[in-house]
Amino acid sequence: MPELAKTTSEQALRAIVVEGYLRHGGPADAVCGVVPELYAEPANEAELARVLEYANRAGMQVAPRGGGTKLDWGSAPQAIDLLISTARFNRILEHAPGDMTIMVEAGTTMRQIQGALSPHRQRIALDPLWPECATVGGVLAANDSGTLRVRYGGVRDLIIGITVILPDGTIAKSGGKVVKNVAGYDLPKLMSGALGTLGIITRAVFRLHPLPESSRTLTLQFVDRETANQFMLSVTDSIAVPTGLQMRTEASGMVEVDVRLDGIAAGIAAQAEIVRKLAGGAKPVEHGSDPWQAREQLWKSGESATICKLSMLPNQLSSTAEFVREALSVDAEWSLVMQSTGLAWLRADAADWAQISGFIPALRVFLAPSGGTVVLLKAPMAVRQKVDVWGDIGNALPLMKKVKEQFDPRGILNRGRFVGGI
Repeated sequence: MPELAKTTSEQALRAIVVEGYLRHGGPADAVCGVVPELYAEPANEAELARVLEYANRAGMQVAPRGGGTKLDWGSAPQAIDLLISTARFNRILEHAPGDMTIMVEAGTTMRQIQGALSPHRQRIALDPLWPECATVGGVLAANDSGTLRVRYGGVRDLIIGITVILPDGTIAKSGGKVVKNVAGYDLPKLMSGALGTLGIITRAVFRLHPLPESSRTLTLQFVDRETANQFMLSVTDSIAVPTGLQMRTEASGMVEVDVRLDGIAAGIAAQAEIVRKLAGGAKPVEHGSDPWQAREQLWKSGESATICKLSMLPNQLSSTAEFVREALSVDAEWSLVMQSTGLAWLRADAADWAQISGFIPALRVFLAPSGGTVVLLKAPMAVRQKVDVWGDIGNALPLMKKVKEQFDPRGILNRGRFVGGI
């Protein structure tokens, strides 16, 4: 924006946002390396709506922010004139234990919510990355879910209501406070995974599930990835009901499968016996660390690491891991955390960035025939400059652009950050 327009916009926003909650952006606020001109923390939905309405009229480029845990996900936005934080939207608004629902503001962290639900022996059956910092709005926008997905589904399966501020300042609500099916436009599911390109989420309603009486994890070591994959498929087809089922494998050749069983003690014992029989000669392993933190550990240290999210058919876990092993050089370090649902996260550390830049398109070609995808979550700039973050999404892009035009006709929200430059 021209300097005069920047000054005018700053003065107009200071008349809306409470004193002390509007400032200039800095490097710590950067989204995919783009530093915002201004940073605002509105106090409530009405204030946020006024901020967005002004930004829309002024043609400002706006980026929403939750806990800031996934600011390097997606493509770099074209520009950020204003970053809007939901940090002050941090209340639990309503909990109905009997109806098994909860309404929360978008800036509430997942750990805060689970802590409030725990005394009632309830939980939101989501285990996203960095729950101590990740906020509801950010988890919804990124469509982030973890190992519990195999039993309870993902974000779209658990959210039943949402409130969103649209770019023109409209406060839009969809869904309700009780678990039921309704006809009409499914705004909660539409906003899940939109990466803040359609509106800014301010509150959400979730269905809840009981906390299990007890939980047990079995870790089994396999001689090869194919045998491990077949074991996971067998568990999925059995009468056992795991709440977590993942394979962990890496360049060293290690292949381990984790199975989490929840419920009452007798039920867990019976399911564990089924799992052991299906595992055959696999070796039981005891771990000092929590294997369900493996996905989060991929981000630990190493600024030069490349991390991707993969989707594939559940019977392709082993073949995908073998492709990774064959495609990367022998001196490259890599780790895969692969869930029985067909989602996986790959970390690759290689001194040769050109090798990584060629590897990702090759992996996309390998997975494409069965509808698989590879999305770049973290990578050095040298890799980002050569590899599209999202890859080819087929014939869905025209429809997605039409939806974007309906919700954000002036294109002010996170422009350029989502698929196809949306």
